[in-house]
Amino acid sequence: MQSRNFRLQKVGNLNWLEKNYKLQEIAFSLDEIIVLDASKSAKNIHNFSDIIEKLVKNVFIPISAGGGIRSLEDAYLLFNSGADKIVLNSLLIDNPNMVKSMVKQYGSQSILASIDCKFNGNDYDIFIEDGKVKIDFQLENYIRYLEDLGVGELYLNSIDKDGTGFGYDSSLISKINYKTKIPLIIAGGAGNENHLSDGLKIDNVNAVATANLFNFIGDGLPNARKKMIELGLNIANWDFS
Repeated sequence: MQSRNFRLQKVGNLNWLEKNYKLQEIAFSLDEIIVLDASKSAKNIHNFSDIIEKLVKNVFIPISAGGGIRSLEDAYLLFNSGADKIVLNSLLIDNPNMVKSMVKQYGSQSILASIDCKFNGNDYDIFIEDGKVKIDFQLENYIRYLEDLGVGELYLNSIDKDGTGFGYDSSLISKINYKTKIPLIIAGGAGNENHLSDGLKIDNVNAVATANLFNFIGDGLPNARKKMIELGLNIANWDFS
């Protein structure tokens, strides 16, 4: 799906993705793929795990998978299907004890907390349930709450910037990048290679993410990575020559 402000538009299926995106080839321009089940209706973890299993074939980079994870069994199913990490959102609020059990079972490094934020005119609200339910947490307090749960990474997504291609929400990032030592991935708004580079230049940002397939089909991602390496940014240089 292509998303803009969490409103979804279908662009194709897994075969379409492989045909147009050529994941096996483009993998050398990526460090990780994050796959989220964004189904607005009831999510089917078994169907999703089948998709993950097909996706990981011949794509030898880490896969993080999330959406609809509710139990240790769900987590096991995704790990067993080839996921290296799981992404949690609603469960962080609905069942924090289950999150702690997952951390204990699989380790903090395998648990990624997804934080969906929207500006309300004064501050940022946090949403779960695919952006439908606002939770009663201030952002800084929520970060401390996630630290106590033991999650290993934060995936910070701006609902306002999502799918716009206008660049990351620097004001949102500045609310937390000095507030935590947990590795921070920023998402929402990247539309060109300059946005990715600008994101990596922000202090305490560990990774930048993009879901804007239309801008990056072709040589977009390889060129973006080349530019970031030339700028001396902290990104791996896969030189196979």
